[in-house]
Amino acid sequence: MRLRYAGVCRVCDRELPARTEAIYERSNRTVRCLTHHTSPAAAISPPATPMPTDEARDAVEATMTVDPGIPGASARREFERRRATREDRIRARHPKLGGLILAWSDEPQSTTAWDTGADGEERLGRSLNELAGDSLHVLHDRRIPRSRANIDHLAVTPNGVFVIDAKKYNGRPQLKVEGGLIRPRVEKLMVGSRDCTKLVDGVLKQVDLVRDIVGANVPVHGVLCFVAADWPLIGGAFMTRGIDVLWPNRLYPRLMSKGPLGSSELQELHRELASALPPA
Repeated sequence: MRLRYAGVCRVCDRELPARTEAIYERSNRTVRCLTHHTSPAAAISPPATPMPTDEARDAVEATMTVDPGIPGASARREFERRRATREDRIRARHPKLGGLILAWSDEPQSTTAWDTGADGEERLGRSLNELAGDSLHVLHDRRIPRSRANIDHLAVTPNGVFVIDAKKYNGRPQLKVEGGLIRPRVEKLMVGSRDCTKLVDGVLKQVDLVRDIVGANVPVHGVLCFVAADWPLIGGAFMTRGIDVLWPNRLYPRLMSKGPLGSSELQELHRELASALPPA
């Protein structure tokens, strides 16, 4: 196979970089280089300086360290970039009054939106990190290849992978349904009076991307999590086009519930997603 992570040949101690073609021995979770593929004695014989099984496993897993990412990192960088660009532009145009103008003027909405988005991702990310453990592995702010977009959070759980888009919007999320009898049924996601249906389209694309990575046998769930919306005291959560729309405290029990996937499967899925979707 082509190695997803760097390793060390268990026979000759040769370093094998990531993406090198090598032989992965699933029984003891070690690797060996192709030069030993045709030599039965080399493939079966232990190394000259044998290592205990647990130590060997730890050594291999040490080469597979996963970077979980930083919640909201790319949104926070974009906000800081836009704010710095505006400040430089104003100070260049008004060398004497630039500081006063900046002090008495607000950032444009197109800039503050990045600050608000980053705050929502950071808040949800901190809570997910606190829940993380043997049965819940998380990734934050993952870059989508060949795209400027990113996935806010991924949660690998016994019930599958959750693709979570965090939003910090004002207003009450609601499902608006049009048509259904004579006209085709159309579902719209409204937050207050704002049509946010495009958010559902975005999560559906992310779900398809993750499903291509983990395979059809692993359930993939899409979630829109509004962290500071005007949710009612009773009810409020709903599903539209297969995407759950809810708030953090409604999400956490779903992530922590028991399911068919075991600890080793969760770790492998976590590494696989981290490799395919690097930090943004």
